[in-house]
Amino acid sequence: MAAANPSGSEAPSIHASAVLVGPRAVLIRGPSGSGKSRLALALLQAAEDGRLAFARLVSDDRTRLEVAHRRLLAKPVPELAGLIEVHGLGIRRLPYEPMAVVFMVIDLSADAPRLPESSSQVVTVEGISLPRLAVASGHDPMPLILAQVRQSPSSRR
Repeated sequence: MAAANPSGSEAPSIHASAVLVGPRAVLIRGPSGSGKSRLALALLQAAEDGRLAFARLVSDDRTRLEVAHRRLLAKPVPELAGLIEVHGLGIRRLPYEPMAVVFMVIDLSADAPRLPESSSQVVTVEGISLPRLAVASGHDPMPLILAQVRQSPSSRR
């Protein structure tokens, strides 16, 4: 995906969710059923509980990514904008941000190492290098994410 799409069509989407946390977004990736929507809801709840200053949904399940001014932007696909799946309750409509700058990638996967090597803590998405947090299946990612978000320079802007 390039910064400009000469055909004028929207950039293709990826299987991911995104949540604006403070001034920038986290991109949540993982296979179907890995907990992307659950984690997005947990981040929104953390803002309601005061554990985060602010959080708002950008996208759930499908996210469009594009690069502009050397930054990775996340946007919802139009037909899913503002919608999130709540396990056991179905699809719900929430306030959402139409676009956000991504500052961190969270990968929900079965093979996340307990003590990751520094090279696995950075990922390149669409040519943009970003901090990466890999979370093993069955582990609660919120303590790790809250610690990462709170220490990130971009979260203090």
